[in-house]
Amino acid sequence: MVLGPATSGTVGRVLSLAWVIELDPGPLSDAVAELRDRLASAGLADAGEVGSAADVSAADVVLVWADRPLPADLAGTLAAPGVRTVLAGPSLAAQAGGPLAMAAGVRPDTATPVHDVRIRLAGSGAAGVPGAPHQHGDHAHRDAHEHVTDRVVQVTAVEPDVEVLRTANVGLAVHPLMTWRPASGTATWTIGGTPGAVRDRAFQRALLQLVRVVGGVPVADPVRVGLLGYGAIGHEHSRAVRAVDGLSLVAVCDTSQERLDLASQAAPGIATTTSAEELLERADVDLVVVSTPPSTHADWAMRAIAAGKHLVVEKPFAIRTEEADAVLAAARAADRLAVVYQNRRFDPDHLALRRAVRSGGLGQVFLLEAFVGGYGHPCNLWHSDEGVSGGAFYDWGSHVIDQILDLVDAPVEHVTASAHKLRWFDVTNADHSRVGIRFADGTEAQFIHSDLAAALKPRWYVLGTGGAVVGQWRTERVVSRNDIGTLVEDVLAPADSPPRMELHAGDGSITHLATPAAEPYAFHRELADHLRWGMPMTVTGEQSRRVLAVMEAARESAADAGRPVVPR
Repeated sequence: MVLGPATSGTVGRVLSLAWVIELDPGPLSDAVAELRDRLASAGLADAGEVGSAADVSAADVVLVWADRPLPADLAGTLAAPGVRTVLAGPSLAAQAGGPLAMAAGVRPDTATPVHDVRIRLAGSGAAGVPGAPHQHGDHAHRDAHEHVTDRVVQVTAVEPDVEVLRTANVGLAVHPLMTWRPASGTATWTIGGTPGAVRDRAFQRALLQLVRVVGGVPVADPVRVGLLGYGAIGHEHSRAVRAVDGLSLVAVCDTSQERLDLASQAAPGIATTTSAEELLERADVDLVVVSTPPSTHADWAMRAIAAGKHLVVEKPFAIRTEEADAVLAAARAADRLAVVYQNRRFDPDHLALRRAVRSGGLGQVFLLEAFVGGYGHPCNLWHSDEGVSGGAFYDWGSHVIDQILDLVDAPVEHVTASAHKLRWFDVTNADHSRVGIRFADGTEAQFIHSDLAAALKPRWYVLGTGGAVVGQWRTERVVSRNDIGTLVEDVLAPADSPPRMELHAGDGSITHLATPAAEPYAFHRELADHLRWGMPMTVTGEQSRRVLAVMEAARESAADAGRPVVPR
């Protein structure tokens, strides 16, 4: 397997990409400009905009985004033999009847209104040719597909030598969305006529793959994954790796044979071992997921990087910032990826709150409060052992402080904290802890985690100059029957259910905020996209290092009567 640098994601040789953009200034042209930067960061060298035939010959691939016919000489040059061209967004429809549409071998017709388009690989769920009947069997809507909101250009004819790569249904017919005609070197990707579609991650992923196909770069093999530790989170990683296209579960290591047996039951055929050294030495493992106790994260991370592996570490990154710094430095030197599994960055309530904050609907946000907890004995696992976990600030704090830092775009000025040990003396973590964060722009944030909270504070309480958001906990029950038919109720902890998010306006009105569902296995999907296609990840190792610095400062502040501490 050949994986390119984690920093650029290039696979094989670097392609040069020239652009033809014929769009009026506005939202769509702005989105295409952003995409241009995104593709350059993904390892496609920007060869500039095409102004002459010489510009065309200097690039591996020319990407056209045009909502009007191109000048005849330019269209003729792009349609000439030996020139590899991708017609994206409205380009195919705009060139109908011209040499580029002829070279593509696809005859466009009218476009649908903007709607939720289900994009499928050709042959998935239907026949992938114009006019093919839509499948109505049990799996018609459950086969693999991705959603992008845009128009569908309906197609009346496709030449026999055109390869249809992706399709969508319009009514009872299937229409090609992505095509490639090797004989002429011309491809089409007719999604991308609206700004939202151009900014959609699934759209960008598909475009990257198409440009590499057109440029003659082989498709990257799946990233082969080894799991180091198969505790409570192990099955989640196993399921995600097996579900995400581009990842392949190869091996699992754990000290417990019972847990290894469970791993093999979930993923038959994988290699299992009780030796971490054996896992790290495997030539067929490209990436290692470290799910050992936090006090060992840094050591195993360094050993994985030294073995040439890309790296995912469970939260927290490490116990001390100097450990995280050493891991990141080693990863940069080895050109390997090092990132922390900050999966709660994709929680529905956080996505809803982030959208409300970044849209400007709250005005200037100046106060964020977050709470997790309840009243009850904490778990008796290593999570509650301060020497292993780092303490109460490091468990839920790794998630919630990461969310807070994602919401506030300003440096941290200082951190204050307190911790109380009042009841649960058989574990070493604090029973109740508070972290206060003061940002350089004056914004204040507070996170409380408590096992002594008989009354719950809201999950979120966020104030802005134009409104507020409150996240209210839900108490959910799983109701079933036992063997003799008697009612059984399992009352979930508040943190096991996403809170209800409410937007409060200054006039007293309250609006329920929709909580957008993240793409399934969003973190792992981004992991595969980054290592195979060079797409940037939402979560970075440097961000998780910043989270660790805040938690470390909180620990120091709490030990010194709440003295303000500047994170390292």
